[in-house]
Amino acid sequence: MDASLLFVLAAPAAGLIGFLYVYLKSRQILAQSEGTPKMREISGAIRQGAQAYLNRQFMTISKVVAVLALIITWALGLELALTFLFGAICSFASGYIGMQIAIRSNVRTAAAAEKGVGRALDVAFGAGTTNGMLISSVGLFGIGIITMVMYLTMAGSPQAELIAKLSVVIVGFSFGASTLALFMRVGGGIFTKAADVGADLVGKVEAGIPEDDPRNPATIADNVGDNVGDCAGMGADLFESYAAAFVSSMILGAIAVAAEGRSGFIGLVFPLLVGSAGLLSSLVGTFFTKVSREDQKDLLAPLTKSFFVANVLSVILFAFLSLYFFGDLKAWVVLSLGLVVSDAISRITEHYTSVEKNPVKKLAQTATTGAGTCIIEGTALGMESAFMEVLLVAVAIYVGYGVLGYFGIALVGLGMLATTGIIVSMDTFGPISDNAQGIAEMSGMPSKQRSVLDRLDAVGNTTKALTKGVAISGAAITAVALFSTYLSKISPPNTVLAIDVAQPTVFIGLLLSAAVPFLFCSMTIRAVGRAAFLIVEEVRHQFKTKKILQGKDKPDYAHAVDICTKAALGELVLPVLLALIAPVAVGFILGPVALAGFLGGAIVSAQMLAVYLCNSGGAWDNAKKYIERGNFGGKGTPTHAAAVVGDTVGDPFKDTAGPALNILMKVMSVMAVLIAGLLVGKSMGV
Repeated sequence: MDASLLFVLAAPAAGLIGFLYVYLKSRQILAQSEGTPKMREISGAIRQGAQAYLNRQFMTISKVVAVLALIITWALGLELALTFLFGAICSFASGYIGMQIAIRSNVRTAAAAEKGVGRALDVAFGAGTTNGMLISSVGLFGIGIITMVMYLTMAGSPQAELIAKLSVVIVGFSFGASTLALFMRVGGGIFTKAADVGADLVGKVEAGIPEDDPRNPATIADNVGDNVGDCAGMGADLFESYAAAFVSSMILGAIAVAAEGRSGFIGLVFPLLVGSAGLLSSLVGTFFTKVSREDQKDLLAPLTKSFFVANVLSVILFAFLSLYFFGDLKAWVVLSLGLVVSDAISRITEHYTSVEKNPVKKLAQTATTGAGTCIIEGTALGMESAFMEVLLVAVAIYVGYGVLGYFGIALVGLGMLATTGIIVSMDTFGPISDNAQGIAEMSGMPSKQRSVLDRLDAVGNTTKALTKGVAISGAAITAVALFSTYLSKISPPNTVLAIDVAQPTVFIGLLLSAAVPFLFCSMTIRAVGRAAFLIVEEVRHQFKTKKILQGKDKPDYAHAVDICTKAALGELVLPVLLALIAPVAVGFILGPVALAGFLGGAIVSAQMLAVYLCNSGGAWDNAKKYIERGNFGGKGTPTHAAAVVGDTVGDPFKDTAGPALNILMKVMSVMAVLIAGLLVGKSMGV
């Protein structure tokens, strides 16, 4: 067996190791106790609602995907259409299966709280790791299988022909993953925040009952939303970021290495081995999450320890790969820079959103003077954080390009996402802890166990914010790499096309692209508002009888879930169509150079807007939780009511519009790469 084939087989093999971990870990988690019959009943209702939503969402998505596959077959060929479908299936499967494990782990986390915070954290994070390793494994396995099939079927062809063919078909995989992720992130985000906002406005503000009170008809829908949005949606989101990072780095790697007079195949397979190293490092890192003492104050520390271990192991393996393939440490420098930037961004995000840090405490204090001042401070906080994170992204791009050109930028993005397994694990920990806290509240668990789960929930809010920050910044750098890939497709051989913003069509492209993320956010936020309005009306209607609030009648949970489902599925199509049509329209109307300007503006606008929305929303959420701990008067006070309003404003920011923007910039970038050949042919009169 030659060395080239071994390199090709490494990615599928690493994926299989990841699948084995997922199988064994999920069996271990599912063997834990599910608690009391009441806890199992509530968990079953959440599971049933999430299952019903995803099944109906799949029917909606499958129709659009089928149409897109036919269009791709007609315009670009059958092979690309098949990889598009494969990417879409992998994206949906990773989100769907990961959610199935998560919704069975929430009740087990709640039951584990009886044995202390350490045990509850082990179960919640253990379940999160199954989702994290699953997404990394599916991504690496999927890209690896395509590479292996192409390598074996074209064994007798010239290597340049293999590279050219593979560089085309893997773009289809990325496009399929991105399209599905956008559907799942937007739909899940609308569902979860409509339920959350409706439950809070009527339950907390109007009725004065606690969060997740079983008398609130929207509580089950709220918990369902955590799973379809933060598990399935976020899982598909990071899966497509992971896939896009591979695609851009493989294509640019082949170009860069070939330009040096060496085999472009080295540059093509190098990213796959980097991904394999990152997956195995993440897997090892999961074993370092332990709470040393039951009374430990900083529950975030054991989670960040696993992240640190995974990064250190990755840095070591990256050095070996860089020396072996290139004979120097340039690739190691940019890959390691990606890990450093990822860690730095997570720390900045933690600073601005953690309940333990001063910005959130000061934000909570502003609520003592009303909702207005709370919203003003939270808005300013999010804007400031966007500037800080953009600085880091700018430095990463500058250094990456300085070391290895466009290939260096792609490797920075790949380095940031190499430990996706741990990143997703930390993110999934959030909704599992949130659901566990809700189950504890609704089932009437003792206050001692509820306090344990309250602590996990607060940490989960922070981990969700951290991972969103890393995902957004990683998406921005990956989008820049895809932008570079697009330039390589429309430029003459061995040259880089200069984009002149003085040209009116290019400047128009910049203007349009800067505006598209705002229109996209308007659509998604307004969709949450419309759906939340329906939930508010439904909860008010059920509360009119008074018997529900008196505990004499049970609320109709199923109707609230159905309202959110219909609203989410009805609202998700237009934002997705905007993302798919906008680059095509600009490219064919204004030309390929104008589309390059469009992509650049979209990356800048979407990245800053996404960070602002996510961090403002995360800060408002944790400011509310800081007050609910008893600070500034605690629950039931005007201060708490003001903080709830801030949290309500932030909900669609941080869980709907903000996270969806990182998919938006990559969907448009991948679409541009797909149609680049058609645009160049049109401009040449072909």
